[in-house]
Amino acid sequence: MNNPSNEPTLESMSDYDTLKGEKKKIVWAVIISGLIIGSIYVIASKIFTNEGDNIPVEKSIKSIPVE
Repeated sequence: MNNPSNEPTLESMSDYDTLKGEKKKIVWAVIISGLIIGSIYVIASKIFTNEGDNIPVEKSIKSIPVE
């Protein structure tokens, strides 16, 4: 198949079926760093969320203001 744009295709890549070597390490590093960043975000949101700052909202609407 002729590829005029000179971009690599999946068929021409040497590790099309399996990841090997450095690429496998990079994929695992991205996955683990995403999990770590997500965990830090969840912990920080639990620590720094102040329930006293929230405005209570009534569950039902008793009257609708009409002007």
